[in-house]
Amino acid sequence: MSNRLNGYWPNWRKAIDVSPKVKTEPGSVSPRERILGVAVEKARQIGLEGLSIGVLAKEVGMSKAGLFAHFGSKEELQLATLEAAQSAFVQGVIIPAEKTERGLPRLLQVITDWIGMAESACEKGGCFFYSVSAEFDGRPGPIRDRLVLASKQWLDWINRQVVLAIERGHLVAEVDPEQLTFELHAYEQQANWAALLVGQKDAYARAREAVRSRLHALATEKGKAILDGR
Repeated sequence: MSNRLNGYWPNWRKAIDVSPKVKTEPGSVSPRERILGVAVEKARQIGLEGLSIGVLAKEVGMSKAGLFAHFGSKEELQLATLEAAQSAFVQGVIIPAEKTERGLPRLLQVITDWIGMAESACEKGGCFFYSVSAEFDGRPGPIRDRLVLASKQWLDWINRQVVLAIERGHLVAEVDPEQLTFELHAYEQQANWAALLVGQKDAYARAREAVRSRLHALATEKGKAILDGR
């Protein structure tokens, strides 16, 4: 793994296991994990600010005192929910991509899997990070700081995949990695907006097509062969 990745990748790795160790039977889910799973789904719909200990206690069938013992404050609950969503993202998008060939194959997979994760959550409120970013983008504080850090790590990770694709001869040398990272990120964000606000049913399919089309336009012959399955 390159030195460039080492600066932020451990933070993503840490997100995989953010909960205190709780002894559970194999295959079972700890109370904290169950609470945070519900919290993530609820936050998609009502936002992190609407996610209070009282609201969540009702959802999971616990007393306020019992739930309070796990988190202590609303802000701790919000931060733990954010970390749980990041963990799910790492496990659902980042780790599978690591098993794919570096360069264009990995770049294509990670972006399309990201779009697919957002699409699968559309009926539940959409992409968690899209929702809470809109909620906290103008509100300074620990939650916004954590969102900014996670977003920068994600953009850096995409940028590194673009650089690797250029180095491996999959994309033309003239590609500006930061510009392409911006564009790929924008396609997913636009899909969320179109699907959730406007109700455009093919928004995520169009985003996937936009990603593939843009990469194809910037690909070398070697890269085009990868995209075309040749």
